[in-house]
Amino acid sequence: MDWFQALILGIVQGLTEYLPVSSSGHLAIFQEFFGIDSGEEKLAFTVLLHVATVLSTIFILWKEIVWIFKDLFKFEWNEGTKYAVNILISMIPVGIVGLFFKDKVEAIFGNGLLVVGICLLITAALLAFSYFAKPRERENISPLHAFVIGIAQALAVLPGLSRSGSTIATGLLLGNKKERLAQFSFLMVIPPILGEALLDVKEVAEQGVSTAFNGISPLAVVVGFLSAFIVGCLACKWMINIVKKGKLIWFAVYCAIVGIAVIII
Repeated sequence: MDWFQALILGIVQGLTEYLPVSSSGHLAIFQEFFGIDSGEEKLAFTVLLHVATVLSTIFILWKEIVWIFKDLFKFEWNEGTKYAVNILISMIPVGIVGLFFKDKVEAIFGNGLLVVGICLLITAALLAFSYFAKPRERENISPLHAFVIGIAQALAVLPGLSRSGSTIATGLLLGNKKERLAQFSFLMVIPPILGEALLDVKEVAEQGVSTAFNGISPLAVVVGFLSAFIVGCLACKWMINIVKKGKLIWFAVYCAIVGIAVIII
């Protein structure tokens, strides 16, 4: 992998981690296009990009994160504590899937782009339903809704099923306010992605860092990380504003077009 391929993959990851179009699906498409078929190389570079986008979330939403921790350390039942509990509840489904079913899902759906195309169509349908549905808006996300949104996040382990698209669309269908939903969607993914990254780092370490990054130049590593981080920061802020304005229908159209194209190709 050269620096230009790393730049493109970093930009793709940074954009699609937050835009509701599936980062895993788009990475799979571009890796296929670039002819990157080494499992170790894919894993190591994907871990790198995921860490970069998690850091971009922390960078953009640091005020909210500080607020949560401040309220937590007051050791009382307040708004920040409620928010943290909802995040923990939302992690239950993805934790179960990650610990017990992730390898099985990847073994069944990990190869080929047909599943990516089908899941992109499912993402398009979810976004379209959430756009046209007009449920009564609720002021706060309840623990039950947090759990249901967490189920949507767990299902997004399928390549092509957008994590942000699934969680935001599910939250909108449940009647949660747009202003709170995008922020919650991005904050709730930080612990699972960090946990998954730690497990993948362990696997990379077992293979040997030099072996895992074999075929990736040091320049490509730096360019990929920085491009994913910088574009991720921009996309995170952009997506929060898009959700507030309710303009998700255009992403549904995009996912439908790309999904159909991938299936045909």
